Amino acid sequence: MTAKQNTQNSLPQTIFRRKLPKLLLSLFRSVFLLGVGFVMLYPVLFMTSESFKTVSDTFDPTVIWIPSSFQLYNFKMAFDLMNYGQALINTVTILIPSVILQVASCLFISYGFARFKVRGINFFFGLLIFSIIVPVQSYMIPLYVNLQSMHLLNTSWQFYLQALLGTGIRSGLYIFILRQFFKNLPKELEEAAYIDGCNPFFTFLYVTMPNVKPAILTITVFSVVWYYNDYVLSGMLLNDHFPLSVTLTGVSTALNNQLQNMAGQTLGADIKLLSDAILAAACLIVVLPLISLYLVVQRYFTEGVERTGIVG
Repeated sequence: MTAKQNTQNSLPQTIFRRKLPKLLLSLFRSVFLLGVGFVMLYPVLFMTSESFKTVSDTFDPTVIWIPSSFQLYNFKMAFDLMNYGQALINTVTILIPSVILQVASCLFISYGFARFKVRGINFFFGLLIFSIIVPVQSYMIPLYVNLQSMHLLNTSWQFYLQALLGTGIRSGLYIFILRQFFKNLPKELEEAAYIDGCNPFFTFLYVTMPNVKPAILTITVFSVVWYYNDYVLSGMLLNDHFPLSVTLTGVSTALNNQLQNMAGQTLGADIKLLSDAILAAACLIVVLPLISLYLVVQRYFTEGVERTGIVG
């Protein structure tokens, strides 16, 4: 009887000892993910909180995250300083045609690398891989000189031409991703289309492309984000009609100039106290379109990234 009681008493302890490592691992994983998530969301949370603050909130040490009263004056100032409407039009004018041309050219180039056997194709693919790791700063001067000789500086056509020729922003990476997709598709699909009398172009258009939709969506989202955030090329190749990524960097200078013109005025003193809140509001209205885009295509984008990792 005593042995049976000892067995019954030790059984819960054994089960607890077995489950304890799993519980600790689950707890550590949850804490780690919460910490990483907070680090990633902290800039957005800070910008959102700071952009609605009033003058009194800036002096109140008890106001940390939630302002005591909300105002939209900071956003109005940010809109005016950035000339947001015109800057957004400039961004869209560069972004949409460039993304369309870049995705189309990357599809054709990657399909050629994956399916056609041409002498020297591996050498050119090696150059493509090399272009992925070469920073844009290393060829900025030759690029500027070439575009200047073609009289394309300070126009949107310089971005369109690069996207069309497969040399747009991060085009090498997109070609590599799509090539891995194409290479892992069964060739029997295309061979069946050839037997039915379909030529290579229509085989690519109607047979191959529908099977790489996740990859197309993935590189499209990446292309939108990188063209939207581009500052180096836009700041170097444009003299005016700047996109949002460039006008955002000039908010602080424009704010200081406005403060100098309003020196001695009460409104100028209030604006000076709200300078951090105005800068936060400017940053928030710039990143808001990308956040909205991600919320819309989140499910499809995640699927595309997973498929890209598995196939590639």
